[in-house]
Amino acid sequence: MYEPNRTKPVSRMGGGRADYPHRSRGEELDIQLAGHLAALLAVTDELGLDEPAAQIAAQVARLRGAEPPRGAGPVTGGEYAALHRRAHDLAARALLVAASRADTAVAILAAERMDAHSAALRLAGVGAP
Repeated sequence: MYEPNRTKPVSRMGGGRADYPHRSRGEELDIQLAGHLAALLAVTDELGLDEPAAQIAAQVARLRGAEPPRGAGPVTGGEYAALHRRAHDLAARALLVAASRADTAVAILAAERMDAHSAALRLAGVGAP
């Protein structure tokens, strides 16, 4: 009723695993963590928080091996509550990946940023995320 396969499965073609580059789980987590931190850095720059931005930039540079691009600076008249919520969410994602990677420095930094953004939201009367 069914015809047999006439070609080899794709997974077996090409001679083996050495045909394309592989990254380790740790390298993949480093890439993911650097991405979350770079996004957090962009929001932190928009909020005009220079000291935390410098700390985040240092961690991104350590993970990527190069200085990250920086934002133009604080946004005037922006929606600060939305930016703080976004920063809190990004810090939470970074914390999760840092915990998986056992990167204590980034985990501490991310937890501090989460606390700071939660406090900023409470002060604005919006409530923590």
